[in-house]
Amino acid sequence: MPKHNSLLRTKTSSFFSSCFLYAAGTSASFLLAWAFWSFFSSPAPSANPSFSRGLASEAALSCPAGKAGHNRSYDPPDPTFYDDPELSYTIEKTIKNWDEKRREWLEKHPSFAAGAADRILMVTGSQATPCKNPIGDHLLLRFFKNKADYCRIHGYDIFYNTVLLQPKMFSFWAKMPAVKAVMLAHPEAEWIWWVDSDTAFTDMDFTLPLDRYKAHNLVVHGWPHLIHREKSWTGLNAGVFLMRNCQWSMENMEEWASMGPQAPEYDKWGVIQRTTFKDKTFPESDDQTGLAYLILKEREKWGNKKNMEDEYYFEGYWMEIVGTLENITDAYTGIEKRERRLRRRHAERVGESYGKVWEEHLKDAGYGRGSWRRPFMTHFTGCQPCSGDHNQMYSGQSCWDAMQIALKNADNQVLRRYGFVHRDLLDTSTVPPLPFDYPASDLVGGAS
Repeated sequence: MPKHNSLLRTKTSSFFSSCFLYAAGTSASFLLAWAFWSFFSSPAPSANPSFSRGLASEAALSCPAGKAGHNRSYDPPDPTFYDDPELSYTIEKTIKNWDEKRREWLEKHPSFAAGAADRILMVTGSQATPCKNPIGDHLLLRFFKNKADYCRIHGYDIFYNTVLLQPKMFSFWAKMPAVKAVMLAHPEAEWIWWVDSDTAFTDMDFTLPLDRYKAHNLVVHGWPHLIHREKSWTGLNAGVFLMRNCQWSMENMEEWASMGPQAPEYDKWGVIQRTTFKDKTFPESDDQTGLAYLILKEREKWGNKKNMEDEYYFEGYWMEIVGTLENITDAYTGIEKRERRLRRRHAERVGESYGKVWEEHLKDAGYGRGSWRRPFMTHFTGCQPCSGDHNQMYSGQSCWDAMQIALKNADNQVLRRYGFVHRDLLDTSTVPPLPFDYPASDLVGGAS
């Protein structure tokens, strides 16, 4: 389990980044305040191919209509909530009876109803303008590729946003209008998964344990005792969250967004947040402290449906993680050498079955800090890949090197399914082909 009090994390204010972890002491508060001021800075196809005399049938060769039998070309003329002229996708407009509207839509679109309870759609994004950092756009592309890889492997859709859907809700506030619009545009999705632009998946096999969240509507990385006892604004991290597509979430976001810069009581909420959370040093109302306030002060209304996940790296601090990746990779390679099933070549579409084999060997690995399991998600808080205005507690070079290592470590997990691997995690171009039965057989030239 990650230990909150061993970390120094900064408030990242890139366009779609609000990432931080608990930090103790006066120096940490200063660094957190400093960072605040920097701105911007699929399942198998529906039909299985059938073969006769070694040739695919005409039906197998035709392009499938969509995912898992989804009929994307059918939208009946019966009226739905979309036909209501009063419907608005904006964050300001209240949505009522959303659960009933979603249910009715699914009834009219039965091909999307099967599996809807576990359907996830990921949302992420970045600023509309080019990055100030010369390599910032390249890094954001790499981070997006990482998310697209993860979504493809697990059959999730992904929406990437680059505009402010509410002009006054800038920086970390910009995620809320995007999430609400996605909820309305995708009634077939049960869960909306916001992931900050500077976050990378570093375990491409791990999947969200949705069974843990059956009684919850919002999952965020955090530590309840830091919110309720310590009253720390860094007792949770609002840069990655999983939100159920339901009426509760619509109402929760409306109240949460009422603390934002577009709201008339924005300044008042800044005062309330600083009064409630004494370790918050900057005056403006922010989304993370706002969420912590709702959990602390309105527990009966909101808190009981929120899960502050601290059992695994729902998102983890990069300085804690990147230095462990080499040893973790060695441990996984050792398992592969002993377990023939994990060395078997296979289609990417069936990769989740091999994730189950991995779990047989990882049951004693633990989770989070101190474990030798791959960290699920690595968050580069304070690095500001787009602006380059990184936190002064570490060098820009350490940020860039760490991002290269984490992203290529994840990329190796993907490339393995295509028969290649990065030889050196700091080498951007060399990807030798893998021999049969790797890693039981040696890779010519060696791999780092």
